[in-house]
Amino acid sequence: MRIPYLLTTLLALPALRGQAQAPTPTDTTTRALPAATVVGYGQRLPLRRTAAGVGVIDQAIIQRFNESSPAAAVNTLPGVRLEERATGSYRLSVRGSTLRSPFGVRNVKLYYFDIPFTEANGTTPLNILDPAQLGRLEVLKGPAGSVYGAGTGGVVRLENRRPAAGQAQAQVGYSAGSFGLRRFTAAVETSQQNGDYWRAQYAHQQLDGYRQQSSLRRDVFALDGQVSPSDKQTLAIHALYTDLYYQLPGGLTRAQFEADPRQARPGTAAAPGTVVQQGSYASQTGLLGLTHEYRFSERWRTTATVYGRTVRVATPYLVDWQRDAGLGGGGRATLSYRGRLAGRVLRAQAGGEFQASFTDSRSYLNVRGNPTTLRYDDELTTRTGFAFAQADYELPAGFLLTAGASYNRLRYHIARVSSAATNPNGYVVTQNFRPEVLPRVALLKEITPAISAYASVSTGYSPPSEAELRPSDGSINLDLQAERGTSYELGGRGQLLGGRLTFDVALFDFALRNTIVSRTDAQGFQLYANSGNTRQRGAEIAASGYLWQPAGPATSSAEAQPNGLRLWGSYAYNHFRFGSYESASGQSFGGNRLTGSAPHTLSTGLDFGVAGFYLSPTLSHQARIALNDANTDYAAAYWVLGSRAGWRRTLCRLALEVYGGVENATDRRYSLGNDLNAFGGRYFQPAPGRNYYAGTQVGWRWR
Repeated sequence: MRIPYLLTTLLALPALRGQAQAPTPTDTTTRALPAATVVGYGQRLPLRRTAAGVGVIDQAIIQRFNESSPAAAVNTLPGVRLEERATGSYRLSVRGSTLRSPFGVRNVKLYYFDIPFTEANGTTPLNILDPAQLGRLEVLKGPAGSVYGAGTGGVVRLENRRPAAGQAQAQVGYSAGSFGLRRFTAAVETSQQNGDYWRAQYAHQQLDGYRQQSSLRRDVFALDGQVSPSDKQTLAIHALYTDLYYQLPGGLTRAQFEADPRQARPGTAAAPGTVVQQGSYASQTGLLGLTHEYRFSERWRTTATVYGRTVRVATPYLVDWQRDAGLGGGGRATLSYRGRLAGRVLRAQAGGEFQASFTDSRSYLNVRGNPTTLRYDDELTTRTGFAFAQADYELPAGFLLTAGASYNRLRYHIARVSSAATNPNGYVVTQNFRPEVLPRVALLKEITPAISAYASVSTGYSPPSEAELRPSDGSINLDLQAERGTSYELGGRGQLLGGRLTFDVALFDFALRNTIVSRTDAQGFQLYANSGNTRQRGAEIAASGYLWQPAGPATSSAEAQPNGLRLWGSYAYNHFRFGSYESASGQSFGGNRLTGSAPHTLSTGLDFGVAGFYLSPTLSHQARIALNDANTDYAAAYWVLGSRAGWRRTLCRLALEVYGGVENATDRRYSLGNDLNAFGGRYFQPAPGRNYYAGTQVGWRWR
């Protein structure tokens, strides 16, 4: 993949200049698809003028699927995979970052509005959010160090739903489905014309589960608000509390998966299974954040965020029984400038972010779901932070230059207090990762008013998380090194046919050193090691367009299904390979496929809407994936078909929706969220078979 050659080729497509024009505001029969705005890089530029691989999901996309899980909506983005290993146990990967994620979210940093949602120790509790509260999800693919510090996998920015300006309403909803699914939601929201608003939402979900030992119960309360004390300042508040419990069925061997995919991991005479050990996860999490923006003038503004978090976790695994209690907090501050330099627009920002956390972590021997003998008692203190700067400069001939960098620090302090009496001089361990400067530079060219192309070079640095440095077997792995990588990317996006067709294409070449890989030992403990290096090359394509539209003005409501018939699709090709990689047993895995990453993924669907009725079928595909670094075992490829249909209407002040849907309509047997490098071949986490859901939502608007 030769980036300079491809950039020259793309920028030299004069034919495109005459093929696409910006949509005209007077066109009432050909309606343009809505243009997304990118918030993540701090400048709020249109997606067409953002020189990076970015994917955006809005409320309309989330609502076209079953809102009991965000996986189907997220997986419409090329290069992004959200897997649900067990009910409520999510694993998120961007461009191959699944490799170091046996569970949870690793190597991808999340933000909740402007609040760092990924904790200082690298933990990201994505499962404490309810999908129905989300109104927007933005993914910055690959290293984004110029604004968000350390990381090689990407950045995800989440926002909750917010009311339309000048609107006030209350809503309640209920849905039920297969395998004991029951959901209840309630929300109250009010908004002013100046954008100030308040929104409170409660969501309860419970599920018996497709598999044995896979039930779930989750209660989420979210409060969001924004007020303007003066014309120059805005204050936003975001509060979240979640009480979560779900069971862990465990991985199956191929023979067990083929015999009965609904069973939990069975036990043996030497090791009881997950049912006997009552494998589960329970947590109570509270998060509170404040963001203040002050606009000194049209050129200068500051944004500052402070937050605090508390969490309690109780988790019986196969062998150990984990109990954690943690406190965390931090802040982020940015100074932004918009002016002119040499007669051309210059946008610049600089700032920093700091996070700290303290966790009291105790591990006991698990005997039939009960904590017994203390294995270890650790006190963990983590401090991390970075400073950053970035500038966008408008150049002649429609070019936009972006340059930035960040400077990162991370420190772990581990005190194993349970061994202080026997080892008074060595029970405290400190690990400092050396500072890293991460530059990023990108160049964008507007080929026409509706089409742009870009090229970027970015560097990434991803130190181990606390769970990787201190795995569940009780060891402390001070030999584990940070990953470092460089990404080259070329892309183009825009609109054709008067705005009726949008497209987004990206090519990337990512070289990663000191790649962290995971494996599972005989007792079910997750262990980690640096493997050498990987080379991750790929292509991502997304397109969306109307096949038919009725005449008349377009609907501006974010909640409305589009009138007409729209076809969309996304495809990702991943040529991910290990470079130099010699295993601990002396085997050479160089040239093998990257474990856990599919070479091909596809998602496509139709959105049909008329007179309030809508139908949204979706077809998705994943090619077979390697389940171990040796590439001796694979998970089969699969196609999955699902659909949602309903009727949505506003009658005077009453808003009503009735809907229903089916998932895995062909009852395909497949594994989603496989356990990679699992001991004994226990790779498979079976996905639910054919299942149905139906529900209704009623709202009353008084303004």
